[in-house]
Amino acid sequence: MPDLAELIEVLDAAYPPKLAESWDSVGLVCGDPAQEVTKVVFAVDATAAVVDEAIEWGAQALVVHHPLLLRGVDTVAADTPKGALLHRLIRSGCALFSAHTNADSADPGVSDALAAAVGLTVTGPLDPKPVAPVDKWVIQVPRTHTAALMSALFTAGAGAIGDYREAAWYTTGTGQFRPVPGANPAIGVVGEVETVAEDAVEVVAPPSSRPAVLAALRAAHPYEQPAYHVTERASLPSSLGLGRIGELARPETLREFTARVGVGLPRTVWGVRAAGDPDRVIERVAVCGGAGDSYLNAAVRAGVDAYLTADLRHHPVDEHLRRGGPALIDAAHWATEFPWCGQAEQLVRTALPGLSTRVSALRTDPWTVTG
Repeated sequence: MPDLAELIEVLDAAYPPKLAESWDSVGLVCGDPAQEVTKVVFAVDATAAVVDEAIEWGAQALVVHHPLLLRGVDTVAADTPKGALLHRLIRSGCALFSAHTNADSADPGVSDALAAAVGLTVTGPLDPKPVAPVDKWVIQVPRTHTAALMSALFTAGAGAIGDYREAAWYTTGTGQFRPVPGANPAIGVVGEVETVAEDAVEVVAPPSSRPAVLAALRAAHPYEQPAYHVTERASLPSSLGLGRIGELARPETLREFTARVGVGLPRTVWGVRAAGDPDRVIERVAVCGGAGDSYLNAAVRAGVDAYLTADLRHHPVDEHLRRGGPALIDAAHWATEFPWCGQAEQLVRTALPGLSTRVSALRTDPWTVTG
């Protein structure tokens, strides 16, 4: 059976921690990475009832969306609400792991699961994250030293493109230079023009590797002063990011689409409500799992017909509609994120088929009564 470290590796590959917002807290909260794992529970929140369920089922890991310790704490004593949960989990040998805004921005992520639950075909992120920056190095080197130079560059961290390593492009040409007094040329004579058969080697590398790549270049290059230049790729959008934009198979009225959302998401006391003309035609929709009122402007810029999210407030909604923004559909926070649990469970089951998994059916939405 896999251990906790293998489970974490699968989750981190699907929901890379580097995608988390700077204020967030994701990853392993408690647990021994070396512990064997046979059962895993998935939930939105690590409430007392969910922890009870995980322990009673004999789970060795509880994977949640919302971090238990998001805000700064100075104690996890057993007589505090959150401390009591951690003590129970640790005593029972059940790890706690959270994937929060990293799961929001992943592809697929929380909003992909939400879009699928309400029948949308995703076309891209609502607020795309840029592709990770990368440098391109172009280096002129005598053909006799091309192989040694590339080996040094690869060791220093250059030449990685996605799932490929030792990637480079090079072409042959003629290099020319005249050493002047004070030079100590490896090839040629001071005062005379020299031509050399050279390769122009091109590799990419992350900006963080610049010192290592430069040091490797200088160490492996035979010239006293190597010729090279470095450029940084422009910021480009990616398939990663918060929220998603999707399309319905056929147009519906706002009234019909709101009913669709009510059927597609788990029922809560909060329910589903919409703001806008009930007969407005809806075809292109933006969604954002969880609290998404900070992306109202992004929804306007996207030119969608409706925006589905949670935790919308009176004044922002009123002002949004006054300026002609898309219709708004407001569902319970928990309900918009619950579909992610099934997504996370499926990817773990696929990667680690020997595990027993389950999505907690407990509703952790805090609202319990309507008037």
